[in-house]
Amino acid sequence: MSRSVHDGRCPGPLVTERPLPVDCAEGHGQEAEPSPEACHRRGPRGDSLSSRGAVTKSQPLTSETAACPLKVNPDVLCASEVTESVKRELRPSLEDPKSSTFVCPFLMIKARAPVGQMSSVVAPAKDSKAMGPKEVELILVKEQNGVQFTNSTLVNPSQTIIESEERETWSKKIDFLLSVIGFAVDLANVWRFPYLCYKNGGGAFLVPYLFFMVIAGMPLFYMELALGQFNREGAAGVWKICPIFKGVGFTVILISLYVGFFYNVIIAWALHYLFSSFTTELPWIHCNNSWNSLNCSETWYSNLSSLDADAIDNTYKTTPAAEYFERGVLHLHQSSGINDLGLPRWQLTSCLVVVIVLLYFSLWKGVKTSGKVVWITATMPYFVLTALLVRGVTLPGAIDGIKAYLSVDFFRLCEASVWIDAATQICFSLGIGFGVLIAFSSYNKFSNNCYRDAIITTSVNSLTSFFSGFVIFSFLGYMSQKHNVAISDVAKDGPGLIFIIYPEAIATLPLSSVWAVIFFIMLLTLGIDSAMGGMESVITGVIDEFKFLHRHRELFTLFIVVSTFLISLFCGGIYVFTLLDHFAAGTSILFGVLIEAIGVAWFYGVGRFSDDIEQMIGHRPGLYWRLCWKFVSPCFLLFVVVVSIVTFNPPNYGNYIFPEWANIVGWIIAISSMAMVPIYATYKFCRLPGSFREKLAYAITPEKEHELVDSGEVRQFTIRHWLMV
Repeated sequence: MSRSVHDGRCPGPLVTERPLPVDCAEGHGQEAEPSPEACHRRGPRGDSLSSRGAVTKSQPLTSETAACPLKVNPDVLCASEVTESVKRELRPSLEDPKSSTFVCPFLMIKARAPVGQMSSVVAPAKDSKAMGPKEVELILVKEQNGVQFTNSTLVNPSQTIIESEERETWSKKIDFLLSVIGFAVDLANVWRFPYLCYKNGGGAFLVPYLFFMVIAGMPLFYMELALGQFNREGAAGVWKICPIFKGVGFTVILISLYVGFFYNVIIAWALHYLFSSFTTELPWIHCNNSWNSLNCSETWYSNLSSLDADAIDNTYKTTPAAEYFERGVLHLHQSSGINDLGLPRWQLTSCLVVVIVLLYFSLWKGVKTSGKVVWITATMPYFVLTALLVRGVTLPGAIDGIKAYLSVDFFRLCEASVWIDAATQICFSLGIGFGVLIAFSSYNKFSNNCYRDAIITTSVNSLTSFFSGFVIFSFLGYMSQKHNVAISDVAKDGPGLIFIIYPEAIATLPLSSVWAVIFFIMLLTLGIDSAMGGMESVITGVIDEFKFLHRHRELFTLFIVVSTFLISLFCGGIYVFTLLDHFAAGTSILFGVLIEAIGVAWFYGVGRFSDDIEQMIGHRPGLYWRLCWKFVSPCFLLFVVVVSIVTFNPPNYGNYIFPEWANIVGWIIAISSMAMVPIYATYKFCRLPGSFREKLAYAITPEKEHELVDSGEVRQFTIRHWLMV
């Protein structure tokens, strides 16, 4: 009977679903000296495939050794030294048609040897410096046509083998794509991009937008997908590639948590509007409701006669739709400002409870459940946008609105504000820096083509933003003509567009209640899958950092959503919403992505990162991507961070100016997430042993290469590492 062990080039031990029995075949209890030269693979005809690729003749295993059928993962069968042809031949005969795993017969022989003898032939144990005897588990795998594999692991004699728990993966590839698209395509695609395009020169705005998309948006998106997929960890866990940068993982987790506090509130508002739409007459059509003021007018200012103008204070004149949102839903007239928030209203609280329940049952089982929910939430907006566009282009004035949206004014490109708006919109619209892309891609199969995914999802996101502009401006053109006002008087961004202007336009249509229901269902689905992504970033990031939480994902998910709900109760007003929207994910998210890009491209190294991608998809990224990661994207992000600080404007809502203390609170929120980077770096550096140089070496070297630090081989201490592209 043949006995052999690995020479260390095999990537890792064979993973089984239960410990291998010792006495499952002949040879039980026999002692064997490990031989480094004996490492081999047997080909389909009994040929031995050595670790160097040489082929020698060898006798195949006999039927007596085919024992102990155990289920194993075929993707970890020491695949680094097995050719694809052998793997393809092995796979069909081992597959169990009733199971997604594979059945292989094993023979395991235990052999004892000192650590010194074993260090060159097996993977090191957890404490490689401990002296004393170790046990080697030798596994021979035989397949019916003669293909044989061997594997061995080094364990402590007294330690029971605990099999590593496999990470769950998406049920289907389309689940992942829809989840990423659903997260990236959110409410901002509807309420912000069309307005920015109109404000910054129409079609001319697409020039800086597409430019920044190509040099920064796509490369950073690709980088985050590859980072999560290769390391199979959340936003914090991936920084085992450079431990001192782990704080940026906690930064993005905190940002996602902060955003969840107020983003769920927007969804609750949309749900409230949805429930209010199930009526024969929409409540924001007339001024005869209990919440309306004397300044409510169903006629726009430009249509008022001189007599009407004398009778009504036009400075404070509002429309029924505006008063429904601000007085009927938010009760702003009962508050003097952010210092007078009042108690939560039961109507909005009930809607928030429904949103939280939907989020919990979409996330509690991980990607197995959320991957099914996005089939509805990610696709529904496209059907609704198409239906609204078909209806919108038939309205009078729609063409004028679309012309205003696409009007090209290339002279606007000379203004710095246009380029700044394009740069910031790229960062926020793609969802970079929230840890969501890292979390989602960590559940991919290792060999998934993340490069193709990045191209597809970024393209879909940009096209969706552009497409939604036609929908929005066809209705704005209609509103402009109907009320005889300029389009600039009705064009807004932010919540005012989707909760005031658009509902008012829908209210003038035949079957207005039906169109209102359709529109707010779209807002609900746009918000839900983006909120799911943000919460998944928090949940995955924390449970990957604290492994014991994997066994209690349902309870931990419940804890996160309930905590979010309790804090969101105090974020239900427009003042707190505006403050958090301005500070929670502004400069801080740009700072997080900048540190992330520097950590990956400079400290971990573009060359090493490209090697990781080659292992996954079979080819290295091109020179263009490597140059973007190394130089272009970090410079772009540094520019945007500096500009966002220099051009900072305090938040406001309409004519309301936030007090100074509110701005201080906002900056504290922003700094609290950014501070995680230096705080964790200091903590990590102080905890590491050795001299200053050794501490630095351990802090910037991937965890799996720490043994190289002991021998003085630190890539980051060489000029070649910093110059490599």
